[in-house]
Amino acid sequence: MSKPKVIVTRKWPAAVEEKLKEHFDVQLNEDDIPMTTEQLQQALRTADAVCPTVSDSISAEVLSAEPMNAKILGNFGVGFNHIDLGAAKQNDLVVTNTPEVLTDCTADTAMTLMLMVARRAGEGERQVRNKQWTGWRPTHMMGTKVTGKTLGLIGMGRIARAMAHKAYHGFGMKIIFSDPYPPPQNVVDSLNAVARDSVDEVLQEADFVSLHCPGGKETYHLINSERLALMKPAAFLINSARGDVIDLSALIKALNEGTIAGAGLDVFEGEPAVPDALLAMENVVLFPHLGSATIETRVEMGMRVIENIKAFFDGDEPRDRVV
Repeated sequence: MSKPKVIVTRKWPAAVEEKLKEHFDVQLNEDDIPMTTEQLQQALRTADAVCPTVSDSISAEVLSAEPMNAKILGNFGVGFNHIDLGAAKQNDLVVTNTPEVLTDCTADTAMTLMLMVARRAGEGERQVRNKQWTGWRPTHMMGTKVTGKTLGLIGMGRIARAMAHKAYHGFGMKIIFSDPYPPPQNVVDSLNAVARDSVDEVLQEADFVSLHCPGGKETYHLINSERLALMKPAAFLINSARGDVIDLSALIKALNEGTIAGAGLDVFEGEPAVPDALLAMENVVLFPHLGSATIETRVEMGMRVIENIKAFFDGDEPRDRVV
């Protein structure tokens, strides 16, 4: 019996690529160059499974490829707002993702952003590297204390809970959150967390606001000029979720005018492009979408994709089916 043909859109960790070769007739992306719309369409015409990443736009146009041969999209990543799920469903395509395995690493990234922007770590390192540091002095680069402050979480899913755990147990932070689908009460109690009735209430009260909501139409530009104006002038905004949750123009204006104190961003609307205005600011920390970027996590994500598509071709229900 021939192996299912699988096309992988980007380069994956070596251990995962070797495992793919064991189970499938696999076409890898050795050069790690993003595939064009036409290449993605051709992949759908020729493969039994296509494995995209969060940087691939699997739009209605891509999914209009005919004749459609692919039967499953094994997404490398927990987010799937880059996939037109309606178009996938119309084409009888199963879609899977990789939840759970990247929870702690992404929460670690959010914590890192929070600590770095509060303590001006990016700015400080640049000063040392550029040989501008003239020595210790009492008023040099004074930042903001994190321990004991209020962390407000927009969304209280797995990653937010992991961040809350680190912040509460490690830094003694007060945890508040807003989520239309709150976690079980025992989870809330374990963090001594307090639910707020709205996003606006969290923004008004928190010293640090961390975004953990999905991307898509419902959360597009959730953080806009009006909501940024609700935050404390000394507060910081952290985003390790999805770039389009923030209106970047509004954020840049708020940072320039001192509406908020700073921001730590791992994701951007329209990435990898980042506005020049952000690049020039000292009160922001900017990461190149590193949320899950550890060796262990990226390997585990790839193995989870393999588990899902292998189950599908074995006639079983994929563990992480989205559509």
